[in-house]
Amino acid sequence: MSTQPQTPAASAYQQLRGHLHYLRLEAAAEALPAALDHAKAHQFGHTALLEHLLGIEVTATQTRRQQSRLRFAAFPAPWRLEDFDFDAQPSVDRALVQELATLRFIDEHANVLLIGPPGVGKTHLALALGHLAVDAGYRVCYVTAADLVARCHRAAIEGRWATTMRSLATPRLLIIDELGYLPLQAEGAASLFQVIAQRYLKGSIALTTNRGVASWGQIFDDPMVAAAMLDRLLHRSTVLQIDGESYRMRAHRARVEALRKGVTPTNPRSAANRGSGLRLALKPQVDGLRPGKNPDSA
Repeated sequence: MSTQPQTPAASAYQQLRGHLHYLRLEAAAEALPAALDHAKAHQFGHTALLEHLLGIEVTATQTRRQQSRLRFAAFPAPWRLEDFDFDAQPSVDRALVQELATLRFIDEHANVLLIGPPGVGKTHLALALGHLAVDAGYRVCYVTAADLVARCHRAAIEGRWATTMRSLATPRLLIIDELGYLPLQAEGAASLFQVIAQRYLKGSIALTTNRGVASWGQIFDDPMVAAAMLDRLLHRSTVLQIDGESYRMRAHRARVEALRKGVTPTNPRSAANRGSGLRLALKPQVDGLRPGKNPDSA
């Protein structure tokens, strides 16, 4: 049984698909049949058809690279700047945050220090800047201070110190979260100092901490190391001081208040019975709020 010879048009079509696959323009190759039909229906010229195909490939490439940057960044939450409640934290300088959102500090290899007590939104703002940077095409890496120290410790034991230092120097923005919550021994302080020193004037750092700069000597148990870190971090940096109430404590009180309002007795009883009934109704719910238990897991 003989096969029908391909027409010149069919042969050209197969060659075109083959060229696109060879150049790894997979999105354009997959879209080629529909693009040709669309061009024929709308009487597109060759230039318009080529622009349409390449636009599909560019969009697919941008999406792929965006997802790759997000995986590399390893953000723990999808928090964005538009999600931040500025009204709940009036101490936050909104104009300063909007200036940081332009990401000019990354181009200038400057740093951002977010200082304040737990729960006021330091990590939220740091991650929001990180997401903006990823969207803008910058390579970003998130790590807690404790994880960074642990990573450096493992690298020193396994002979991967130089490789680890290079990986921490590569991102245009390195987010170091939760500095000061746990004390750092001499080895950990030295590792953190080396990371900061090698990025000095070469890459940006966004660092969150619950300690004011005057008390950093207590974090590292070495005032000299603390002074050396601050000298590099504060040079060409923006300090964002946040003073306010913890979002978590505010949410906790709101849940408790909702529970209390939700157990009001509906049948009239004596004052003693109402008090007894209220205590009985609240007991299983209040038990869930005792230390060591998460009310959301109930």
